[in-house]
Amino acid sequence: MILKRGVHSATRGPGNPRPRYQVHHSTERPAMNCVHRWKAVLPAAVATWVALGAAVVLASNERPNVVVVLADDQGWGDLSVHGNVNLETPNIDSLARDGAIFDRFFVCSVCAPTRAEFLTGRYHPRGGVHGVSTGAERLNLDEKTIGDTFKAAGYATAAFGKWHNGTQHPYHPNARGFDEYYGFCSGHWGQYFDPILEHNGELVRGKGFIIDDLTDHALAFIDENKSRPFFCYLPYNTPHSPFQVPDRFYAKFKDAPIKMRHRDVDKEDLATTRCALAMCENIDWNVGRVLAKLDELGLADNTIVVYFSDNGPNSWRWNDGMKGRKGSTDEGGVRVPCLMRWPGHVRPGTKVPQIAGAIDLLPTLADCAGVPIVGAKPLDGKSVKPLLLGTADDWPDRMIFSHWRGRVSVRTQQHRLDQSGKLFDMTTDPGQDRDVSKKEPEPTAKLAAAVARWREEVLPNIAQDDRPFPVGHPEFPATPLPARDGVPFGNVQRSSRAPNCSYFTNWTSTEDKITWDVEVATSGDYEAVVYYTCPKDDVGSTVELSFRGSRVQGKVAQAHDPPLVGAEFDRVDRGGESYVKDFRPLRLGTLRLEKGRGELALRALEVPGAQVMDVRAVMLTLVKRIP
Repeated sequence: MILKRGVHSATRGPGNPRPRYQVHHSTERPAMNCVHRWKAVLPAAVATWVALGAAVVLASNERPNVVVVLADDQGWGDLSVHGNVNLETPNIDSLARDGAIFDRFFVCSVCAPTRAEFLTGRYHPRGGVHGVSTGAERLNLDEKTIGDTFKAAGYATAAFGKWHNGTQHPYHPNARGFDEYYGFCSGHWGQYFDPILEHNGELVRGKGFIIDDLTDHALAFIDENKSRPFFCYLPYNTPHSPFQVPDRFYAKFKDAPIKMRHRDVDKEDLATTRCALAMCENIDWNVGRVLAKLDELGLADNTIVVYFSDNGPNSWRWNDGMKGRKGSTDEGGVRVPCLMRWPGHVRPGTKVPQIAGAIDLLPTLADCAGVPIVGAKPLDGKSVKPLLLGTADDWPDRMIFSHWRGRVSVRTQQHRLDQSGKLFDMTTDPGQDRDVSKKEPEPTAKLAAAVARWREEVLPNIAQDDRPFPVGHPEFPATPLPARDGVPFGNVQRSSRAPNCSYFTNWTSTEDKITWDVEVATSGDYEAVVYYTCPKDDVGSTVELSFRGSRVQGKVAQAHDPPLVGAEFDRVDRGGESYVKDFRPLRLGTLRLEKGRGELALRALEVPGAQVMDVRAVMLTLVKRIP
């Protein structure tokens, strides 16, 4: 691949340059100013909050900046503030010391649905998100996001990390309210050291460990926009697998005893636990860097910082005895950490006992910032600002629904009705060990009826996904079509059973093909590029890319057979996830595409060797519009 290292000025289209900002890669651990146990310093923090009250009133006309950090597969129990002595997370914990911690905060069972609910304030099936790959992760184009809301209010907006709600424009974050984007749009990435990423749609090579790199770019964005309100979204992609982490974080855990274990110790793999905890401490270090930057720039007192995770833990490890993990709609799969700091507004040491969830963050942050929510669709979430500020005299009980693959559970302040209709009193049985549905028929019937209504309202169209992959929007002329979104035929196989970050291999015959269901937005001439690898002994195949009668051909004339990478960095075997390699661009030429929907097909016309090539993606770039 032709890549550019680091971040550079990029464009959406002709005449629309993006602002340039400089990235300074950190190599030293910054000084930490929030490493004390939060309970020990709570009285002093409260005194400071009281003393600042008058100053805050005088500055109340200033709109606060917002920083949202989202962890990937970090369970509720993966923070020391929640009592886990296996690790230390002083910087994340400090948000509870200096602000608020939610006691019962709920998200979805897996990644993309939670991201959609955070972005929209609406349950994920309403926005068309019903999976994590092959297009099912995409957020419908008629949905408005939290990025749209803050951008419309004049904020500088940016996202740095794992997007996971659509790749092609206009599903891309640059089209969903975020002016700056650096990261990857897939749900899974196969390499965390010097990975191939993208910046505003252009491929670049990342530098160093991915979480450190994403944070470097966020810090540069904050520095660049320190004189105006900004909304900075940091959706990290760890401790999601592959289990890779820098040596200096792993060394602490490599041979360390794990004192707090999963409730079923036979299920826990200690090697996985050790690496996951090291990854969580790396996240904490990077959160500390963000907080230190806000202090350095004098922005901390006017910045809301939110930290939460997208689902329960991705392995069996300590989670305070809760039932379930990632993928489950039980408590352990959907209850996650959520902490929020807003100096001068949220009293230090605030604990929010009322249930809340990812659907509440958009209305809450818009309410706190005093900005109107963009979009006319009704929200499922509500502003919990009164709970944070301590102004809620009466807070009615509510229901929060969790859904994944047809399974639905519902949570109230006291009860959870699980997917099979069992009722649990979560106040006396937080581990969901005793079904009380027969003893408490009234709440059981009430919640079962609520689930039935919710299913009828929210789920009818969830499986009816007929959305093609869009190609050729003028404001974003380059369209990637990764293997993840394609369909193999004949002998062609994916490099792993998980489509995310996979590539196509075993392409051996002229009878084989790879297709993408696409809809061309703009008629015109498109540069067609295939990203490939091919051993020396197999060069020479002729391939053809076609769409609705238009064709372009090319020949695999140069060998390119790089090694697979990833295993050398893995602390734990990655199982069914694909390793990665660097793919080279094979330029086929210009393909004329007429506006409309059809099948984009990649075939081989001649195969002189044992295989055609491995394919990571097709890139179509609009070079000339046709009236």
